[in-house]
Amino acid sequence: MSNNLSVREVQERFKKVKTMSDPFVQSLLNDPRKGVQTALQQLKNRIDKRQAAQQAFNKRFTYERALWNAGHKYVAGIDEVGRGPLAGPVVTCAVILDDSFDLIEVTDSKLLSRHEREQLYLRIVDEAVEVSIAVNSSAVIDELNIYAATQQAMIRSVNNLNHRPSHLIVDAVPLDINIPQTTLIKGDRKSISVASASIVAKEYRDHLMADYARLYPGYGFEENMGYGTKQHLAGLAKLGATPIHRKTFAPVPKFL
Repeated sequence: MSNNLSVREVQERFKKVKTMSDPFVQSLLNDPRKGVQTALQQLKNRIDKRQAAQQAFNKRFTYERALWNAGHKYVAGIDEVGRGPLAGPVVTCAVILDDSFDLIEVTDSKLLSRHEREQLYLRIVDEAVEVSIAVNSSAVIDELNIYAATQQAMIRSVNNLNHRPSHLIVDAVPLDINIPQTTLIKGDRKSISVASASIVAKEYRDHLMADYARLYPGYGFEENMGYGTKQHLAGLAKLGATPIHRKTFAPVPKFL
């Protein structure tokens, strides 16, 4: 009998429950113990949260599913990270998914914690049909300007894919490439492919900046990722600019 179980045993059993209609859950609805009723409410909250996340995930797969249904086997989502920092590269990523992809936690990388991004990065790379990353250095950014350098890297990330996509979903930046594309504002919140690309690009760039922090200590690159924080600006004032600083981004020229 379920009511012969201790509260702790009930809580352990609840960890495997997927719906409130589960017979085990139903058998405990009238259990008078406060601990069981608390566990039931916690279970309901967890299931409701999971269902809401699933619905949001399904909505963010709308563009991909419409394109697949229209006959596009390979659809690539493209995003970038690092347009705003004073130092370091811009990193772009193209990701191709299929309809078996089920990481409902995937969303805009800016909405995730560092730990969540790290875990999802590994799983996206494992579950995606293909992932392609392209990097443009600070020197290229200074030569071309950040917008053109971002476009160039995005196009390279697409061209480096082994599976040639027949349609692209791009976050904000239209690309001069002979592939039909859907350009979305805040695409990483509207498309799972773009969100996946944003997470991979973000993690890849963060790890690059952590390596640069060891090479160029004193700027806090491992924390600010090259953005113009107080710590970073103090480092610039004390140590001057490094080879990875963007010479065309104010106030870097003052410290050359």
